[in-house]
Amino acid sequence: MKAVIQAGGKGTRLRPYTLVLPKPLVPVGEMPIIEVLFRWLKRNGVTESCVTLGYLGELIRAVCRDGSQWELPIQYVQEQEPLGTIGALRLVDREWLDGPFFCLNGDVLTDVNLRAMVKFHGAHGGPLTVAMARKSIHVDLGVMDVLDGRVTGFREKPTLGFSVSMGVYCMDPAILDIVPTKVAFGFDDLMYTMLDKELPVYVYPHDGLWMDIGRPEDYHAAQEVFEENRMSILGV
Repeated sequence: MKAVIQAGGKGTRLRPYTLVLPKPLVPVGEMPIIEVLFRWLKRNGVTESCVTLGYLGELIRAVCRDGSQWELPIQYVQEQEPLGTIGALRLVDREWLDGPFFCLNGDVLTDVNLRAMVKFHGAHGGPLTVAMARKSIHVDLGVMDVLDGRVTGFREKPTLGFSVSMGVYCMDPAILDIVPTKVAFGFDDLMYTMLDKELPVYVYPHDGLWMDIGRPEDYHAAQEVFEENRMSILGV
């Protein structure tokens, strides 16, 4: 199995930490988050990897080198301008992407079973599988349901549940045929395009650990969560 880690973003939501470090190098516990990702990928059977670089990419390259310290070979591609989560995939050698591969954000902390996910991907036969978690959001207001200017329902301070993307995807290389070159193209653009073209998108539900370390409060919480879940993430 192969994996592409998207590490080119500026991490603006995580400032001031990302003023001096790219987000994938911000430490969780005693190691950068990208090292946690590589160790987790290796444990899940990934044998080759590619990292897309952008903001402060030379620091990521200097820390990760060729991946031999994790026994997981790394190659790099460099964005000359921001291309988005999916657009950057067009920089990866298509001959290297010779089968289903994983694409993941460089700030994800999770223990999802990638072996099971790729097996599910192969079974349904579609071009894209999205790892999915449930997210609950508490609304500290009265919520009204309105139709034609008239209130049809009311909920006081409800907790709403949503199915959300975890930032971990299993893809067939052919999906890149609908991704434009040299243009910023995010996961949202990919979803809209696939839905418009009626191309099937499947979800792989995960009810275990998942955190998107995008904001300072998430980063602070991740320190404790990581220590409590080292075994399920890294096996140590």
